[in-house]
Amino acid sequence: MSQQPFSPAALRGAVDLSGLKARGTQPPGAAPGVSAGAPGATGPDGSSGVPGRSGALVHATDETFESVVNASLTTPLVLVLWTPQVPESLQHLRELAGAARAADGRFQVVAVDLATSPGIMQALTPVLQQAFGQVSALPVVVGLLSGQPMPFYVGVQPMEQVDQLVEKFLEAAVTNAVTGRVEIGPDDDGAQEDGAAEDGEGPALPPLHQAAYEAIDRGDWAAAVTSYEQALEQDPSDEMARLGLGQVRLLERTSGLDLTAVRQAAADRPEDVQAQIQAADVDLVGGHVEDGFLRLIDLVRRTSEEDRDAARKHLIELFEVVGAHDPRVQKARSALMSALF
Repeated sequence: MSQQPFSPAALRGAVDLSGLKARGTQPPGAAPGVSAGAPGATGPDGSSGVPGRSGALVHATDETFESVVNASLTTPLVLVLWTPQVPESLQHLRELAGAARAADGRFQVVAVDLATSPGIMQALTPVLQQAFGQVSALPVVVGLLSGQPMPFYVGVQPMEQVDQLVEKFLEAAVTNAVTGRVEIGPDDDGAQEDGAAEDGEGPALPPLHQAAYEAIDRGDWAAAVTSYEQALEQDPSDEMARLGLGQVRLLERTSGLDLTAVRQAAADRPEDVQAQIQAADVDLVGGHVEDGFLRLIDLVRRTSEEDRDAARKHLIELFEVVGAHDPRVQKARSALMSALF
């Protein structure tokens, strides 16, 4: 079986994947707003079906791919497209899950069985063809960061080289302030050949954080906001709740937007404060953090009174999404002070 040569260049030229979120459909019999990745869902090997929460390895389907894209806003993900018909693809999946465990949850492996979830492959095909040409081997391995795919390689590759690529991927994640970790429990040993379910769930989250994650899984942004707000009332120093609150509010604002229309409106109406604010939100969801900050800083320079104050307040809110210690936030704060004074 032919293999696509390993290339660190895969980390360049990421493509906006936000449009793929709308391609998922509800599974038969699911209640409105309930994701198939809800708590309790498991893959055929017993691993979790909820990306971004716990476990080195989770499984995704066409129906749950939106939760995968959402999880990549806070946690670096590595998608592995495999099939039972290619045994070496399953073995490589296990090796990547082992690498995630060894990295103490700095990234999570998301397995996609192409035999049961062809829609994800179909959605990724234009990106993969651009990176590799014809895909002629499995597995297909793709990084996912801030909703953007980064094609890594196709075909089984030596783990020594894979580890180097993952380290570059994690460096890019830090640069983009995507530094969430997943909980790795003592019994989390990844994919199981016999398909037996795992009993270990890893350390439990604080109740309000757990409630927020469950609300996010079912698309109930208001409930997630309430849970994070209550967590902050109990502990104002809870930085994870503060970041989570900002991120959920951002997802809530952008979940129903037409991204193309938002960008076009911002280009057509450069002095329209609301158009620029929406475009800045879209910038952040797409991983273009500095672009979003610069857009609002320029708006502060060009406007006055209420318009200027609205742009300033929204920029400060976006700082809370990224995190006060991120160097891009510190740089943008300095630029905002210059714009104001």
